[in-house]
Amino acid sequence: MFKKVLIANRGEIALRVIRTCREMGIQTIAVYSTADKDSLHVKFADEAVCIGRPQSADSYLNIQHIMAAAEITNADAIHPGYGFLAENAKFSQICQEHGIKFIGPTPAMIHGMGDKITAKETMIKAGVPVVPGSGGLLKSVEEAKLLAKEKVGYPVILKATAGGGGKGMRIVWDESEMEKAYETAKMEAAASFKNDGIYMEKYVEEPHHIEIQIAGDQYGNVCHLSERDCSIQRRHQKLVEESPSPFMTPELREKMGAAAIKAAAAINYESVGTVEFLVDKNRDFYFMEMNTRIQVEHCVTEEVINFDLIKEQIKIAMGEKISGQNYFPEMHAIECRINAEDPYNDFRPSPGKITELNTPGGHGVRVDSHVYAGYVIPPYYDSMISKLIAIARTREEAIHTMYRALSEYVIEGVKTTIPFHLQLMQNEDFINGNFTTKFLETFKMK
Repeated sequence: MFKKVLIANRGEIALRVIRTCREMGIQTIAVYSTADKDSLHVKFADEAVCIGRPQSADSYLNIQHIMAAAEITNADAIHPGYGFLAENAKFSQICQEHGIKFIGPTPAMIHGMGDKITAKETMIKAGVPVVPGSGGLLKSVEEAKLLAKEKVGYPVILKATAGGGGKGMRIVWDESEMEKAYETAKMEAAASFKNDGIYMEKYVEEPHHIEIQIAGDQYGNVCHLSERDCSIQRRHQKLVEESPSPFMTPELREKMGAAAIKAAAAINYESVGTVEFLVDKNRDFYFMEMNTRIQVEHCVTEEVINFDLIKEQIKIAMGEKISGQNYFPEMHAIECRINAEDPYNDFRPSPGKITELNTPGGHGVRVDSHVYAGYVIPPYYDSMISKLIAIARTREEAIHTMYRALSEYVIEGVKTTIPFHLQLMQNEDFINGNFTTKFLETFKMK
């Protein structure tokens, strides 16, 4: 049993981990930048340590500062949350070297799935379907043109091997666009990840983004906890997630669940994680990537199967066995990410002080948040204010509950995405489950 867990993160996920640790009788240590000194995760942790200036590089990405905080507080484990250092193999390795348990997979597992080329090769060996592509890093724009023309076929997508969140990614529709896209993708990859390696894949048109939640322990047991549909996204950033997917069939769920277990078993995966797939209009699916951490949208899965994924993650790190059984949705849950962004102005970030706040409640509503009236949303980090989750027995009921909850949600002082979500819940195509990852390209705010 862990006595003290340091949470190497901020905001709602830090508060989420604190809550589960408290239920388990584990003391918590918050770390915070000077910009987050008034954040709720700092208030509710048993201890708190300032680790630097507002910029992430000086605080939440500063391994030296975080490890110093862990050592002076005698933490015996570190939970990385999501983002920041959650998928940093070096950080996991340093924790290991200092005798502090990293609540997540081993450095080798993180590295193996973090490098997209290595991950794809591993999936091919494991028999998991992958999108046709270059099979390795591209050496030149000439090679890219040749592969696209003779092997893969246009359209193609160029991706950063160390990438994520849409960075270092470009769609190429024909040869005339290749040179500019190639150079831009490499420059963006170098700037974002200090690694300019890029590879090529066939661009799957009209895709659905469906991910399978998995868990694995130290004893070789792996299970899946069903799917989440994350197709409503903008510039590769998710805005809405739900489970079960309206596009899913029992047969497809069985196949994708089995493939996700194969993917995790191929690297002897330990911890909770997510295997992400692209699914085309014919319901053929292809491995996209594996996230070796807890996902932002993990609460959607928690609500449809009544399961605490953070608790499971901590128990696995303590050496406990998982049940090994697969889980299937018993309810329907929809999550809307409420961001400090202006949906009427191309979703421009809107940091600032929240002057008034009324949070929705009632049956079938969950809100994961770290803000309060008077809280100042800093400009240095992700703009997410909260995750609003509606839970019901059917998708139709969940949409009605979500619309009601959004109508009650009052946030003054900053622009938010609430108006966007209200309109989405009344959109006929969304209501009918008729959407792909391209949905927002034609969606117009009223």
